[in-house]
Amino acid sequence: MACLGAASSTAALAQAPAALAPAQGGTLNWVITVEPSVFLPLTTTAGGSTEVGPKVVEGLFNYDQKLQPIPALATAYKVSGDGLVYTFTLRKGVKWHDGQDFTAADVAFSIRTLKEVHPRGRVTFANVKNIDTPDPYTVVLTLEKPAPYLLTALDGEESPIIPKHLYEGKDVVSNPLNNAPIGTGPFIFKEWVRGSHITLVRNPNYWDKPKPYLDTLVVRFIPDAAARAAALESGEIQLGDKVIPLSDVERFRTLPNVSVNFRSWPYIGDHMQIYFNLDSPYLKKKEVRQAVAQAFNFDAFQKTIWYGHGVGSATPIGAASPFHDPGIKRYPYDVKAAEALLDAAGYPKGADGRRFSIKLLYNPFQEKRAADFFKQALARVGIDADLQSLDFATYVNRVYTDRAFDITLENLTNVFDPTIGVQRVFWSKNYKIGLPFSNAPHYVSAEADRLLEAAAVESNAEKRKALFFKFQQVVHDDIPSIELGEGPRVIIAAKNLHGWDRYAGGVRASFADVYFSKS
Repeated sequence: MACLGAASSTAALAQAPAALAPAQGGTLNWVITVEPSVFLPLTTTAGGSTEVGPKVVEGLFNYDQKLQPIPALATAYKVSGDGLVYTFTLRKGVKWHDGQDFTAADVAFSIRTLKEVHPRGRVTFANVKNIDTPDPYTVVLTLEKPAPYLLTALDGEESPIIPKHLYEGKDVVSNPLNNAPIGTGPFIFKEWVRGSHITLVRNPNYWDKPKPYLDTLVVRFIPDAAARAAALESGEIQLGDKVIPLSDVERFRTLPNVSVNFRSWPYIGDHMQIYFNLDSPYLKKKEVRQAVAQAFNFDAFQKTIWYGHGVGSATPIGAASPFHDPGIKRYPYDVKAAEALLDAAGYPKGADGRRFSIKLLYNPFQEKRAADFFKQALARVGIDADLQSLDFATYVNRVYTDRAFDITLENLTNVFDPTIGVQRVFWSKNYKIGLPFSNAPHYVSAEADRLLEAAAVESNAEKRKALFFKFQQVVHDDIPSIELGEGPRVIIAAKNLHGWDRYAGGVRASFADVYFSKS
């Protein structure tokens, strides 16, 4: 990354890791857990969209495992000494899939659009004051305040670059190209058969020839976990991320045709949590939230639901982050103490053993078994939970638009920086009805806001870390959530499939580097 202390610096971009001699051709059948509601991750950060979108529509950079940028649509960048001016040099000769030239005008238009409609882009580009395009292959961003996270936010899954000539003057949210995109990426959109599959085909005019190596990429939607496992085992499917039951992992380790991969992906920053609706008449009381936290046995949860895998975190910033505070511990599991808190809050058990009833939801990217476990924990202290299983689109609407929930099990990733992945949940100014994956608890804390806003513009790494440590303590004390941490991410891949794990986003990369070996 550029050194912000220098008067002016140009960063040397990382290079993609060298690959084996790749073979050309073949069809990759790739299964994902939940069919996306929209193809392009422009107005959403939902899983599914962030997985399929980058295959067609790219970002300015890819990122290595240390989150260093690798050239994509941009080939170089320069940052001014005060951290307020970013200059990007764009790749020449790139064509959109409809044959039009890619230029700086597309980048400028995309950043303005992301600032308005992207759930995290509203934060990422909040400090961007001016966007200038002095020539067709140069973009200059001028910021009002420093944004130490900005250079890491320019991957295709996070900040897709869209064609200005096809979006300008049209409603962005309803544009049909969101589901049949025109991009610059290695694959061209062919079809989307709802409930079945998406088919993408090789872009013969891709700027990074001879990539892509695959002829066809078929994205399959198989709702049943056992059916997904069978398809992977038989070789019908060659790649799947978090798609088999954890109970099948050890059996899959013995199969000769597949590899089993447990890895953390730094660009994604996997994180799971339980959010309280602080507008709920019961859960607006802190004693009730603490009681629920003490009724939840995380050690038993990790053993029975995560099968001993995953990395727990008692704070919203996961253990893999340099900003994680390991000194913060969970509220101790203590059913008697939880019941005493509920009694003191004015909710004694009735004759039927129940105190009150709540609506319990869960993101389909969480396992239902996790929600069942939590429902049982609530029942143990007399809270009756109406557990609702919803399809993904209905779930998002129910939580972020209707707010028809009391507690929800979510799967909001930390991504690559807390200002982008964590602030969106706990910043009071990001509470907005209808905005997916925003401040679901409706958490309002002046102190949390102050710390988050200060960290967002602090270029000194140690000072920034101290601000995030204080923020984590504030949230821990207020209990708007129960943090679970990084759940197990098991990727099953055919042993002759290579290149899918090259970048920091794992299967969310473009797949330009993916190929089958001949042997």
